[in-house]
Amino acid sequence: MFPEFYDRKQNKPYTKSIDKYTCDGKVAPILNDIPRFVDSGSYASLFGDQWKEYKKTQLDSYSGSPISETRLNRCLGDELKDNLTGKVVLEAGCGAGRFTEVLLKKGAFLVSSDLSSAAEVNAENFPVSDKHLVIQADINNMPFADESFDVVICLGVIQHTTSSEKTIEDLYKLVKKGGTLVIDHYSFDRSNYLRLARLYRVFLRKKTAEYTIPYTQKLVKRYLPLHKKAAKNKLFSVLLNRISPVISYYSVFPQFSEKLQQEWALLDTHDSLTDWHKRFRNQKQITETLTKLGATNIHCAYGGNGVEANCKKPFSN
Repeated sequence: MFPEFYDRKQNKPYTKSIDKYTCDGKVAPILNDIPRFVDSGSYASLFGDQWKEYKKTQLDSYSGSPISETRLNRCLGDELKDNLTGKVVLEAGCGAGRFTEVLLKKGAFLVSSDLSSAAEVNAENFPVSDKHLVIQADINNMPFADESFDVVICLGVIQHTTSSEKTIEDLYKLVKKGGTLVIDHYSFDRSNYLRLARLYRVFLRKKTAEYTIPYTQKLVKRYLPLHKKAAKNKLFSVLLNRISPVISYYSVFPQFSEKLQQEWALLDTHDSLTDWHKRFRNQKQITETLTKLGATNIHCAYGGNGVEANCKKPFSN
């Protein structure tokens, strides 16, 4: 059911042996049931270490709240959200599996891919099966031929790649004719330029996880109690956010226990302060990018972390 692995540069399929895939001298080893089409080091390496530290935090089954399912359903749209059974789906940038969990429940034949070692955490949370394949691969050089997937989903990722437009184009190529691309992207927010968090990020993104994780834990310990108080005072909250680099959810997810508030703060604070690339696009720019690619039925709106969009690849140009 899953598409075969294919080297896009050589225009040839990979050949499988017991412990690896090969294509004209190029080798992709299979380690812990995960084919590895990239080397371990990359600009996303801190994300991999992050997901190893916070393996369960964002899973709906762990938090007890359908946060990931709600976000995914909104991005999929009414036509697709209840119509994934039997579809071959690529989840590009899978992380620890917050959306993997939901997509598997929806009955998809799912390929979960990540550039970083987060692929290992994803496979640990949701083991490889006849309906779930996990790979480590570059989003801009996926080991599949064009038009291999009914649905390609990429949430929370594109803004962290070297080129948003190139990434969207590369993902769109993988969608079958008549299939769907589902993406989101950070949007412009003037408050980002008024926060000290930008300075923390310049410093922290060059460090290793052995430094960044304990450092962000200290930040959360210092500032999160203030964010809890600020949740009841809008002015205090605005002023605090100028100084504090901590991401808090007391106002957004008041149903969370104190333990979950701390875990989400730890995870997302580290996430926001250690990404190498952080790009911003508005609704018009995302729509224009999809239009230039020839997409149809484009739905693009502000929501979630910025701009959310889905579109169709037409059966004919």
